[in-house]
Amino acid sequence: MKKITNGLVAGLFAVSLVAPGLALAKGADYGPPKKVTKWVFQPCFDSSDAGWGSGLVPWVKAVEEATKGTVKIKLEPAGAITSGSEAFAATAAGMVDGYAGWATVYGGDMPEGFLAFGMAMGANNYRDAWAAMWGDPKYRIGDIIQKAANDRNLQWVGWTSQGPNAAFTTYPVAKMEDFQGKKMRAGGPQALFHQAMGGSPVSLNAGDIYTAIKLGTIDGTYWDTGGIDDMAFQEVIKYAVMPGWCPSQHQEIYVNLDQWNALNQWQRDRINEIFESTYFETSRLHAQGVTHALQVLTEAGGEVIHLPEEEVKRIRQVSIEKVWPQVAAKSEGNKKGVELWTEFLKDIGELE
Repeated sequence: MKKITNGLVAGLFAVSLVAPGLALAKGADYGPPKKVTKWVFQPCFDSSDAGWGSGLVPWVKAVEEATKGTVKIKLEPAGAITSGSEAFAATAAGMVDGYAGWATVYGGDMPEGFLAFGMAMGANNYRDAWAAMWGDPKYRIGDIIQKAANDRNLQWVGWTSQGPNAAFTTYPVAKMEDFQGKKMRAGGPQALFHQAMGGSPVSLNAGDIYTAIKLGTIDGTYWDTGGIDDMAFQEVIKYAVMPGWCPSQHQEIYVNLDQWNALNQWQRDRINEIFESTYFETSRLHAQGVTHALQVLTEAGGEVIHLPEEEVKRIRQVSIEKVWPQVAAKSEGNKKGVELWTEFLKDIGELE
């Protein structure tokens, strides 16, 4: 079984994300248009979320620079135009021009979003995730997601790893069985994982999590690690369990397909070209945020638990046996994507 080294991964990144179309479009009209296109984006979160400043804003700046100011994007927080839960559908319908979120609102609007979000105990880091999604032509799981997006009148244009999505608890976790019977706030893919561990997932709005933990209504929450200090969770939880149930959680950015097609080829090529560079830039920014958030937790008296390698293997095996089939069952695209994720993890030595 092969291990993907940094050098090999770097070489894989050189594989084109999308066909640039330059050979078809080179001509007198290929270049920046005189008209400025103005888009309004509303993600399913607001500016307090780590995904705003470390994910969405850098992508917006990169798009505006790459298109030489011929595409301008205005960001609005969740609720400004439509609710966060409705933002994905609103973008597909053309009410807003663009959207950012997780697993497309946990797979309810587009099951293939689970593949982009990150599998339970899947890729260990954002470099491996990129190799499976776009970098290595053997897998190209991203093509499945792009087709699903296009079928819903959307174009997938941006992606970022937010680092581990992990369990933040009021109780210590040394092994898988410690989750049994525990009530944790968990949505979508998090809920599938927590159920597989024998726990009881609880659905709560983000704004209600802090109080629910403080009152003892729930025993903790699953959350992106870099965002725990934004939510002040260090005040009510005691433990962060690493490497996280999803070691590399991702957030996606989509544009309404009609608006995308209204751009000229030069603009689309420029935006496609910054997909990879912004992925690595924003993933690096999120990694810094993870380090900071865990430091805030420890300074508040909390503890970061690093599960032993053998226990991680046990949890990964149960996740693949119990969680992955549920993801695969959601669509034909998911079925193929799960097969490719399994093949990828075997190829890099994470699975036997």
